[in-house]
Amino acid sequence: MNNIFRVLLVVIVMVATTTEVYGQKKLDQQAITDLQKTPKYAFVLTTERHFKGVLSMYDLLIDNGVLIEDYEIVVKGKVVTQLVKNSELEEFFQKYKGKVKVSVCSVAMEKLGVAEETLFEGLNVTPTASVRMLQLQANGYNTLTY
Repeated sequence: MNNIFRVLLVVIVMVATTTEVYGQKKLDQQAITDLQKTPKYAFVLTTERHFKGVLSMYDLLIDNGVLIEDYEIVVKGKVVTQLVKNSELEEFFQKYKGKVKVSVCSVAMEKLGVAEETLFEGLNVTPTASVRMLQLQANGYNTLTY
Protein backbone atom coordinates (compact mmCIF):
# COMPACT_ATOMS: atom_id res chain seq x y z
CA MET A 1 0.00 0.00 0.00
CA ASN A 2 2.86 2.35 0.84
CA ASN A 3 4.50 1.67 -2.54
CA ILE A 4 1.25 2.37 -4.37
CA PHE A 5 0.97 5.69 -2.56
CA ARG A 6 4.55 6.61 -3.51
CA VAL A 7 4.02 5.68 -7.17
CA LEU A 8 0.78 7.66 -7.25
CA LEU A 9 2.52 10.66 -5.70
CA VAL A 10 5.34 10.49 -8.27
CA VAL A 11 2.83 10.30 -11.13
CA ILE A 12 0.89 13.29 -9.77
CA VAL A 13 4.08 15.35 -9.45
CA MET A 14 5.17 14.41 -12.98
CA VAL A 15 1.81 15.35 -14.46
CA ALA A 16 1.70 18.62 -12.52
CA THR A 17 5.19 19.73 -13.54
CA THR A 18 5.23 18.58 -17.16
CA THR A 19 4.03 21.02 -19.76
CA GLU A 20 3.57 19.65 -23.23
CA VAL A 21 3.05 22.06 -26.08
CA TYR A 22 0.04 21.25 -28.20
CA GLY A 23 -1.01 22.90 -31.41
CA GLN A 24 0.59 23.89 -34.62
CA LYS A 25 4.37 23.66 -34.80
CA LYS A 26 4.92 24.34 -38.51
CA LEU A 27 3.39 27.15 -40.52
CA ASP A 28 2.83 26.78 -44.25
CA GLN A 29 4.50 29.25 -46.60
CA GLN A 30 1.26 31.12 -47.34
CA ALA A 31 0.69 31.79 -43.63
CA ILE A 32 4.24 33.07 -43.27
CA THR A 33 3.85 35.31 -46.35
CA ASP A 34 0.56 36.70 -45.05
CA LEU A 35 1.96 37.35 -41.57
CA GLN A 36 4.95 39.25 -43.01
CA LYS A 37 2.53 41.90 -44.34
CA THR A 38 1.85 43.30 -40.87
CA PRO A 39 4.70 42.35 -38.52
CA LYS A 40 3.19 43.92 -35.40
CA TYR A 41 1.12 41.84 -32.96
CA ALA A 42 -0.93 42.72 -29.89
CA PHE A 43 -2.93 40.48 -27.57
CA VAL A 44 -5.24 41.32 -24.70
CA LEU A 45 -5.74 38.55 -22.17
CA THR A 46 -6.94 37.74 -18.67
CA THR A 47 -5.52 34.31 -17.75
CA GLU A 48 -2.18 32.72 -16.95
CA ARG A 49 -2.85 30.03 -19.57
CA HIS A 50 -3.28 32.62 -22.30
CA PHE A 51 -0.24 34.60 -21.10
CA LYS A 52 1.93 31.51 -21.51
CA GLY A 53 0.19 30.60 -24.76
CA VAL A 54 0.79 33.99 -26.36
CA LEU A 55 4.45 33.85 -25.35
CA SER A 56 4.68 30.38 -26.89
CA MET A 57 3.08 31.76 -30.07
CA TYR A 58 5.99 34.20 -30.25
CA ASP A 59 8.31 31.19 -30.37
CA LEU A 60 6.17 29.54 -33.07
CA LEU A 61 6.34 32.62 -35.27
CA ILE A 62 10.08 33.10 -34.79
CA ASP A 63 10.81 29.38 -35.30
CA ASN A 64 8.94 29.52 -38.61
CA GLY A 65 10.86 32.55 -39.87
CA VAL A 66 8.14 35.15 -39.35
CA LEU A 67 9.72 38.56 -38.85
CA ILE A 68 8.31 40.38 -35.84
CA GLU A 69 8.63 44.14 -35.58
CA ASP A 70 6.64 44.50 -32.34
CA TYR A 71 4.90 42.01 -30.06
CA GLU A 72 2.85 43.26 -27.14
CA ILE A 73 0.68 41.58 -24.55
CA VAL A 74 -1.89 43.72 -22.75
CA VAL A 75 -2.89 42.11 -19.46
CA LYS A 76 -6.07 42.79 -17.52
CA GLY A 77 -8.16 40.92 -14.98
CA LYS A 78 -7.12 38.55 -12.22
CA VAL A 79 -3.92 37.42 -13.92
CA VAL A 80 -2.31 40.73 -12.90
CA THR A 81 -2.05 39.27 -9.38
CA GLN A 82 0.36 36.67 -10.80
CA LEU A 83 2.69 39.18 -12.45
CA VAL A 84 4.56 39.89 -9.24
CA LYS A 85 8.21 39.41 -8.29
CA ASN A 86 9.32 35.83 -7.58
CA SER A 87 6.24 34.34 -9.26
CA GLU A 88 6.07 31.45 -11.70
CA LEU A 89 5.14 33.87 -14.49
CA GLU A 90 8.23 35.99 -13.79
CA GLU A 91 10.41 32.93 -14.29
CA PHE A 92 8.49 31.95 -17.45
CA PHE A 93 8.81 35.50 -18.86
CA GLN A 94 12.60 35.74 -18.48
CA LYS A 95 13.18 34.17 -21.91
CA TYR A 96 11.07 36.91 -23.56
CA LYS A 97 12.36 39.93 -21.68
CA GLY A 98 13.48 42.59 -24.15
CA LYS A 99 11.65 40.83 -27.01
CA VAL A 100 8.02 41.00 -25.90
CA LYS A 101 6.41 44.07 -24.35
CA VAL A 102 3.87 43.48 -21.59
CA SER A 103 1.47 46.25 -20.61
CA VAL A 104 -0.51 45.81 -17.39
CA CYS A 105 -3.87 47.53 -16.89
CA SER A 106 -3.68 49.95 -13.96
CA VAL A 107 -7.44 49.69 -13.40
CA ALA A 108 -7.15 45.92 -12.84
CA MET A 109 -4.14 46.51 -10.60
CA GLU A 110 -6.08 48.99 -8.47
CA LYS A 111 -9.17 46.76 -8.21
CA LEU A 112 -7.07 43.74 -7.25
CA GLY A 113 -4.70 45.55 -4.88
CA VAL A 114 -1.51 45.07 -6.92
CA ALA A 115 1.04 47.84 -6.37
CA GLU A 116 3.31 48.81 -9.27
CA GLU A 117 6.44 48.17 -7.18
CA THR A 118 5.40 44.51 -6.70
CA LEU A 119 5.36 43.82 -10.47
CA PHE A 120 8.36 41.99 -11.84
CA GLU A 121 10.86 43.78 -14.04
CA GLY A 122 10.05 44.22 -17.71
CA LEU A 123 6.38 45.13 -17.33
CA ASN A 124 4.80 48.46 -18.25
CA VAL A 125 1.75 49.88 -16.54
CA THR A 126 -0.89 51.32 -18.89
CA PRO A 127 -3.89 53.41 -17.79
CA THR A 128 -6.48 51.00 -19.25
CA ALA A 129 -6.25 47.82 -21.31
CA SER A 130 -9.06 48.89 -23.63
CA VAL A 131 -7.49 52.21 -24.56
CA ARG A 132 -4.08 50.56 -25.04
CA MET A 133 -5.60 48.02 -27.44
CA LEU A 134 -7.32 50.80 -29.39
CA GLN A 135 -3.97 52.59 -29.66
CA LEU A 136 -2.30 49.45 -30.97
CA GLN A 137 -5.08 48.87 -33.51
CA ALA A 138 -4.81 52.50 -34.65
CA ASN A 139 -1.09 51.88 -35.21
CA GLY A 140 -1.67 48.91 -37.50
CA TYR A 141 -1.16 45.97 -35.13
CA ASN A 142 -2.73 42.57 -35.73
CA THR A 143 -4.81 42.09 -32.58
CA LEU A 144 -6.39 39.15 -30.77
CA THR A 145 -8.43 39.02 -27.59
CA TYR A 146 -8.39 36.02 -25.26
